[in-house]
Parts: sequence; C-alpha cells; structure tokens
Amino acid sequence: MTTRRKVLSHAMVAMATAPSLSRATTTKPAVPNLDDTWLDEAHQATLPKGTTLRIVAKSSQQPAAKSNYLWHGAPDGGACFSTPDGGWIYVSNSEMPNNTGGCGAIRFNQKADIVDAYSILQNTTRNCAGGVSLWNTWLSCEETDTGLVYECDPLGQKPARALPALGSFNHEAAAMDPTTGHVFLTEDKPDGCLYRFTPKKPGDLSQGTLEVGVIKNKALTLTWQAIPDPSAKKLPVRYQIKQAARFRGGEGIVYHNGSVFFTTKIDNRVWSLALDNYSLGVVYDASHFLSPVLTGVDNIEVSQNGQLLVAEDGGNMQIAALTPNGGAVPLITLHNQKASEITGPAFSPDGSKLYFSSQRGFNGKSENGITYELSLPWNAQVS
Repeated sequence: MTTRRKVLSHAMVAMATAPSLSRATTTKPAVPNLDDTWLDEAHQATLPKGTTLRIVAKSSQQPAAKSNYLWHGAPDGGACFSTPDGGWIYVSNSEMPNNTGGCGAIRFNQKADIVDAYSILQNTTRNCAGGVSLWNTWLSCEETDTGLVYECDPLGQKPARALPALGSFNHEAAAMDPTTGHVFLTEDKPDGCLYRFTPKKPGDLSQGTLEVGVIKNKALTLTWQAIPDPSAKKLPVRYQIKQAARFRGGEGIVYHNGSVFFTTKIDNRVWSLALDNYSLGVVYDASHFLSPVLTGVDNIEVSQNGQLLVAEDGGNMQIAALTPNGGAVPLITLHNQKASEITGPAFSPDGSKLYFSSQRGFNGKSENGITYELSLPWNAQVS
C-alpha cells in the first residue's frame, strides 16, 4: 500500500521537468516529514509540515519594487525557466477577456528574491494554459474559438509571435515530445479533440502539419489525420475530421518519459498517451471513488521522478498528487477561496519552490488573483 508520506515525499522533493534557459547544476532539497500537515492561518492554507508559503504577486500590484509592471488579472498556466545568473523566471498567463490578456513574468535571483517583473505578451484574449518548447520558450494558448498559440521569450527580450500553423481553436495547453519534436495540443470544448503538430523544420513552429487524433480500434489506439484548414475559415477545426476522437473538456498536458499526460474536466479524468504506439490509458478517474479527493482536474505538472501533480478548478481548491494505484493525495489546500481555481503549478529549476496561483482570490474576481510560492526546507530532517 502506498503511504501518504511516500507519495508526498516523491511529489514535493523532486525538481520539475520545466526546461531552463541555461544549463544549471541542481541540488534537491531535503525531504520534510510529510506525515502531518499544518494550517497556515496567515495565508488560510493547509500545507505539509516543514513547508512555508509566501505571496509573490497580487493582481494590479507591483511584484518587483524596481519595476512598474502591475501583475495581471486572472493568472493561469505557468512555467519556470532558469537564468544564467543562477536564478529563475516564473511566467504566468492572464486569462482576461477582450484583448486584455497576455503573459507576465517574475524574475528571481539565486536567493529567491524578486528582482524584476515584466510583460512578455500583450493584447491577447483568455490566455489559459500553454507549454514549454524544446528550446525554452513559452507557448501561450488562447482559450477562444478563434484562439492562437503565441511563442514568448521568458526573458522579455524578443517580441512574442503568433503561430497560426498550430491552428485556430479553443486552445488549452501544449506539450512537446523531445524525441520527435511533435507538439501535442488540448482543446477545451465538451467535444474537443487532441491534436499533433509536426514542424516543417526542427526548432521552428511557424510552419508544419496539424493533425487530429482518431481512434484506431477498441484498444484505444490513436492514429492521426491532417486538418484540411487549420485557420478554420469555414468549419471549426474539431469538426473537419468526422472520425476524430472526442475528449470532454481538454485541460492541461505535460510530457514525461515517453508519454504525454492530459486532463479532461467534464469527466474528471487524467489520461496517458504512450508516444511509441499512441495507446491511450486512464491513470485517474474520479468516478471510481465514492468521495474523490481530486475533482475539477485542470493544470498538470510532473516532478523529476514522474509524480503527477494536478491542480483543481474548484473542487476543494487543492493541488493533488496522483498515487500509483490510481488515487490522489492532497498536497496543498487553499481555504475560503471556493469561487476561484488553482492554476499554473511549476517548480523552480532547483526544486526548492513550487509556484501556483489562485486565479480569482478570496472574493472570486479576476482582478484579485494571487500568485504563491511554496518553499521546501533545505535543512529538514529526512524521515
């Protein structure tokens, strides 16, 4: 039987797989004793013992004293990138509507002090989740019927660019296969699809072929058929191939160890897709439990050793770790924020910090989002 301590230790100690802007030497933090939790009354959160929480940004406020950048409303999907000076950058989408969305970034030094904050994408709409490219750029996805994917520079030095070749549809998230360079894309619709993009040239997502997954047989194996019109000028992308496999509200997606894992919110499932033969599996299904720990499945992250972490949109406002037997264990619980959702979980490159947001904060309004940093102790007693 998998113990709570074992599950939480695996999840919390490991470095995330978010790539870095420069190669860095990593040291894992010590494993805290995770048999117990504690109530952080100041932040109204339940945390594993030995961990601490701080707020690094609030919507409409300046995260960095030396920057005039105001943190965006409705913070959503995010990722971390290491920097040449030993620090890192946390990028976060803004799911604001009507061309008021985009993506912001917070830069930390090697001591985790905030040294800068800035925009890396502006004037887009409902930027929900996204993904990290193999060359360490951020792929920010618009969640609208005509939404696009934008490639962004985490350093903010290069302008963001639209990637229409990845299709015009209700994008949610993206994950890349480091072996083939394929990009896998989820679609947040009740009858949404799973897509695969093959770049024409390695390292360049401006041209290529967009395909949709089709169920090959009863064993749930996918094949791929090309989308005739990725721009969806006459027909929505998801309806252009009638045989396309349907997924009930595609959400987060992440690559790990030869597979991609993605979530579907309407049926509360976490799926696996093996990339060697494209066989589908379900690694978590809330309907299998009378009182499931994890519901409202949304953003997904994976630790260095393969522990899947899933953030809840609603549910109990938790980030939960999936267990090997198909269950889930709560890692973090935010209290008194029932009208919000947890978004953007991402580890710092050294594994010592886990960043995430409450998209609408305590009063359920997009302009009151809160972005947190969960710290692991370096001197905790291993048990």
